[in-house]
Amino acid sequence: MNNAQLNELKQRYVANGAASPATQFADRAENALVWDADGNRIIDFAGGIGVLNIGHRHPKVVEAVKAQLDRVMHTCQTVMPYEGYVKVAAKLSQITPVRGHAKVMLANSGAEALENAVKIARAATGKNNVICFDGGYHGRTFMTMAMNGKVAPYATDFGSMPGNVFRAPYPVPYHGVSEDEALRGLKMAIKTDANPRDTAAIVLEPVLGEGGFYPAPASFLKAIREICDEHGMLMIIDEVQSGFGRTGKMFAIEHSGVEPDIITMAKSMADGMPISAVVGTDRHMDASGPNSLGGTYTGSPVSCAATLAVLEVFEQENILEKSQALGDKLAKRFGQWQQEFDCVDNGRNLGAMAAIDLVSDRAHHTPDADLAGALCKKAREKGLILLSCGLYGNTIRFLMPVTIEDDILEEGLDIVETSLKELVGTKATA
Repeated sequence: MNNAQLNELKQRYVANGAASPATQFADRAENALVWDADGNRIIDFAGGIGVLNIGHRHPKVVEAVKAQLDRVMHTCQTVMPYEGYVKVAAKLSQITPVRGHAKVMLANSGAEALENAVKIARAATGKNNVICFDGGYHGRTFMTMAMNGKVAPYATDFGSMPGNVFRAPYPVPYHGVSEDEALRGLKMAIKTDANPRDTAAIVLEPVLGEGGFYPAPASFLKAIREICDEHGMLMIIDEVQSGFGRTGKMFAIEHSGVEPDIITMAKSMADGMPISAVVGTDRHMDASGPNSLGGTYTGSPVSCAATLAVLEVFEQENILEKSQALGDKLAKRFGQWQQEFDCVDNGRNLGAMAAIDLVSDRAHHTPDADLAGALCKKAREKGLILLSCGLYGNTIRFLMPVTIEDDILEEGLDIVETSLKELVGTKATA
């Protein structure tokens, strides 16, 4: 079927809230390229929203998945376990920088991992409250919608959210929130709303994902660790988007040297197969009773096979070094754009987790969400998938595969540059 026929089916049968606004349908893909149902070639700078750090259909992952399909597809690991689950748990325990000996539970999605992390924290501490941060994104289930620091579009239409969730400022000096101000706000939340006697955990992304790709300073993360220790709360780090090599390290928290109690992960963990994990200190992970964690499909054999293959690729193909090199290339181009365009501001990256802001007034950092939307639309017309994000909708994030070929990368960046020239022209003054 072609794009037109598939769009007709989409309009007739797919719920509006779940339907993609895109009119092209993916037919096949390889590394950083996708071909649609009409045969058009498209460069992918979205990576399935950070899922494809080692590219579409990495050959070693495809091979591992095909081999697993010939053995076992499903038993439900709580009914009859299998080798892949325990091997993934062992590998994640070894590489994840949590305090002490780590144990692991596997789930299906990032939101499910966050839900279970909160359950585990409540069981381990006997407390209920959770503190999260402005701009944070943790999922679309009810608990994670309550935890999100951005209401629209995720929670706007769905009524009352679960309680016992409190919010603190995230340090983004570019938007006027210093690290000191963020810590003051956190301490005030603890003082006025989230009594530490009742607070199980502080949950945050070490680099805001949907909130705009702003990294938390190492000193801020260390301060949160100290606050958690002081009050007997767990520190939960959400690495769903920033993990698995996006920032030049396996997990973004490693840049700080801080060891949290629990880390959640998903997305690029299995290069496109659905899986997530909660990895935490053993005494916390073992706090709840038998059969209290899990689900029908959690840690499926096929997804576990994909995860093990991904971890082998990281070891064999220098993915972390490639991530850092890609970040350096993006930073260089961002600097050139800031010289050329008045609307481009605040280029930033931690490894290959990179973004720019589009503004109408650079001196005042005035967000221009309309321009961000127009840029993504024009780029798509020219054969490039590009995503915006951020609390103000004006951030352009770059999530192309770390394994992208240099010529494809340059072609995609040239499309961004050409699109900006067509939309706003070049800088009027030197």
